[in-house]
Amino acid sequence: MTTYTGNSWQERKDIVLKKVYTNLTTLITEAKDKTIATSLATFKPTEILGFVIEPVEDREWDKEKLATLKAKAQQLQLFQNADNPFEVVNKLPFKFSYRFKDDAGTISKLMIEDWEIGALYWRQLEKYDGHDRETRACEDVKKKYWDDFTLTKDLYLFLGTVYESHVKNYPNPFVIIGTFHPTFPKPVKPEAQLKLF
Repeated sequence: MTTYTGNSWQERKDIVLKKVYTNLTTLITEAKDKTIATSLATFKPTEILGFVIEPVEDREWDKEKLATLKAKAQQLQLFQNADNPFEVVNKLPFKFSYRFKDDAGTISKLMIEDWEIGALYWRQLEKYDGHDRETRACEDVKKKYWDDFTLTKDLYLFLGTVYESHVKNYPNPFVIIGTFHPTFPKPVKPEAQLKLF
């Protein structure tokens, strides 16, 4: 396990926070502009309003798509010396999203496609037995992404575009592909400080 000492969070912030978007409309416009085509960005919501958990409609992967992917993987194996095993990860039975405001007051909901949230869900699910194990695993995910990241840390979102969203020209091609949450407490708003006196 890596131990972070000294000024490591500041060093990471210097790299990650070189350019931070606060307006989602500006970011979407840049993504759709072929001369700019922004596809990855660090985004700082003005306010995070909630953490949303929704069950997916289909809990299994599409069998036809899986067959196509498996065939492609086997074709690649013919041209490589190394093994190329085709493994399918379980499909998450829930979608996790953040609802937030940007600096224009626009409210958005973006799905979190970060592999870490899926790994957290499956790890927590294994800890429980009984009919409510999915509910308890979801509660643990919310505890981490809402109670820990949102309420106590200075949270930034890494956004990335989805190819299919570009092709079909969706209004917003972005999803959340990661989070950045320095360990220090989130800044206190000036009006909150005044309430202390």
